[in-house]
Amino acid sequence: MKTLKVYEENIVKAQEWLWDILPGLITALVTATIILIVGLWVIKLINGMVKRFFRKTEYDPSLETFLQSFLNIGLKLMLFVLVVTQLGVQSSSLVAVIGAAGLAIGLALQGSLANFAGGVLILVFKPFKVGDFIAAQGVEGTVKEITIFTTKLSTFGNQIAIVPNGQLSNNNIVNYNAQNTRRDKISVGIGYGSNIKQAKDILLQICAENENILKDPAPEVYVAELADSSVNLSLRFWAENEVFWAAHFHVMEELKNRFDAAGIEIPFPQRVIHQG
Repeated sequence: MKTLKVYEENIVKAQEWLWDILPGLITALVTATIILIVGLWVIKLINGMVKRFFRKTEYDPSLETFLQSFLNIGLKLMLFVLVVTQLGVQSSSLVAVIGAAGLAIGLALQGSLANFAGGVLILVFKPFKVGDFIAAQGVEGTVKEITIFTTKLSTFGNQIAIVPNGQLSNNNIVNYNAQNTRRDKISVGIGYGSNIKQAKDILLQICAENENILKDPAPEVYVAELADSSVNLSLRFWAENEVFWAAHFHVMEELKNRFDAAGIEIPFPQRVIHQG
């Protein structure tokens, strides 16, 4: 009986304690909810202001996306601290917990931290920027966005490739837009019975007639190799990045048409079958 009486007294005390803290708890929950809703609205407003600011200035788009991502995460972290503090968690205890959690998360997410550091390095040293066409990590595409952890590329087939910044900052990158012009090299084989000078003159004439091909530096043609079944010529010319592929495909089509018209043979593999 005595044990039952003690049990009942504990239940009564627990109920009284619950009723004592319930008003404050409800108030804290309501206040924290309001802070959360208003805070998210303010963060959205700040992000919009930052976006409009970058649109009105001539800042690098790469820096814009990176800073927006960093600012968004930082503001939401601050909001989280405010909401948790409002619920009664002591700020000193919260700092200690965040510090311990940060250490544990840092050890668990070393790759993410490396990607963040890689994003900073990309912005500082600028191996590429938004709008550049690059080749890296086995992927080729136009840089669409640089965030704090990854870089998004739009591939030739209009897919989105997401490459971690850590890998980009620590491996080879080919930036096709780093220079205003590019040099093309087209190899074509002609038969041993064909006139080399005539073939070279045709290739140079094609380049001279194409307005997309630069005249300085002048196009050049060399005999690159005396192969088993062909004399391989190497045509080299320069073009602006914007019209590079147009010039390339034009030359490829024209050389075939003009070689055919001039009777210059372009050898191709053939299989001869002898019947016994």
